Amino acid sequence: MTNKKFRLIVVGDEILSGKRQDKHMAKMIELLSERGLALSQVEYVGDDREAITEVLKRSFATNDVVFSTGGIGSTPDDHTRQCAAAALNLPLELHPQAQQLITQRILTMAEGDPVKSDLNSSDNLLRMKMGEFPKGSQIIPNPFNQIPGFYIQEHYFVPGFPVMAAPMMTWVLDHFYKDLFHQVDFLERSFIVPLAMEASLTPLMEKIENTYPDVKVFSLPSVGDPQKSGVFAKRHIELGVKGQSAQVELAWPKLRQGVQDLGHIIHDLHNNGE
Repeated sequence: MTNKKFRLIVVGDEILSGKRQDKHMAKMIELLSERGLALSQVEYVGDDREAITEVLKRSFATNDVVFSTGGIGSTPDDHTRQCAAAALNLPLELHPQAQQLITQRILTMAEGDPVKSDLNSSDNLLRMKMGEFPKGSQIIPNPFNQIPGFYIQEHYFVPGFPVMAAPMMTWVLDHFYKDLFHQVDFLERSFIVPLAMEASLTPLMEKIENTYPDVKVFSLPSVGDPQKSGVFAKRHIELGVKGQSAQVELAWPKLRQGVQDLGHIIHDLHNNGE
């Protein structure tokens, strides 16, 4: 499992329309980074059953660890549970543990009201559908309101609400992937090159990557921010190397010297990024 890739699928028209801003990607990056892992890809898809099914079909064909947020509720625009089942050619089944958890949630929220606690009411029958998952799925506990998510074939389905999704993603990582935490020998170093043009640095970047195949050279150009001071106020490039630490240590001085040989000044970054 040491070469596992972690991906994220974000489902929801509200994200694509701009009505809501996606917070899942930033949280996923944070959770993975804290554990020495990295996010390799993010995919966004609207509330379209055919589109979600196609995305999941492709995803299930990989060996990646995939988190999917959104669309697991019981309203007409929630399709993810059904699409996951269709992508795997499996039926939906009411998971017995999910049934228990949803039942308990219904009774708790009813507060003794016999109408609200009637499990055969149309509202509660609809709520129970949130426990219908592709056959063979297992549940992901939801500490916020006890309505679980589910997982199957290393695909982990959680609600679109960040307050629910974040602790559920944390649970998945800590329960199933602890053996991958902080295993990657990774180092990243960078510096600022004021007023540089990427074209003038590209041959050097290519030379470094050819010489040290276990590192990547990255270039992050900026037009500058007048509200900042010093080199950050004007056009500049953040140039760096990342990858296997021993190779980075070798490539780092070569990159610096190469930039200086081209006549550029180097501005070193401090812990605060300036």
